[in-house]
Amino acid sequence: MEARQPLSAVGLSRYKWKVPMTHAQLVEKAVRWLRSYRCGVVLSEQACVSGEMPDAIGWKRASHSVLVECKVTRADFLADRAKPFRQKPEKGVGSERFYLTPPNLAQTPELPAGWGLLECRRGRVEMIRPSAKNLRTAAGFRYEMNLLLASLRRVEVRIEPQSITDFLKWKNRMAEYNRGTLPEGLDAPDDELNPFLDPEVSLATD
Repeated sequence: MEARQPLSAVGLSRYKWKVPMTHAQLVEKAVRWLRSYRCGVVLSEQACVSGEMPDAIGWKRASHSVLVECKVTRADFLADRAKPFRQKPEKGVGSERFYLTPPNLAQTPELPAGWGLLECRRGRVEMIRPSAKNLRTAAGFRYEMNLLLASLRRVEVRIEPQSITDFLKWKNRMAEYNRGTLPEGLDAPDDELNPFLDPEVSLATD
């Protein structure tokens, strides 16, 4: 029997590239992409009362939301159509909605109305088709609020007996202990960058 030849460095890199990306890896790519898409708050795999659990969802200014659903197999992509909030998209979350897939897994004519398509190519997320920006209804907005409140409650449970308010005010307490000043390198709460507190854009409509 002929002995196998060892893989060269180039051959090994090509072999690694062919290993399928896992769902968890694709979700991580989605989270990073949402941040690059200027979403100031991003959550992944958190459920709301409708039963929808977005793989990743982020919010921009004016409460504009962006949903990314990650699909690593063709079967998973096709099965997504049967979910109740896909059958009744007015109950879904996301002002913009995208699928993120490996290359050539889905075709744009197969997408739900208004949805965009992202593909992960050589480790980078590329937009194949943009999403409509007005897909969220009033019902969808309420489900997003439920998702955010449920997520905050999970945080509160995990930091008990401390409350979320106490957690958010830790800099105030530190300043008190430090005779009214914060240690060097820490910004005062009022100086923290938070675009959601800009009234000119945060109170605008979608």
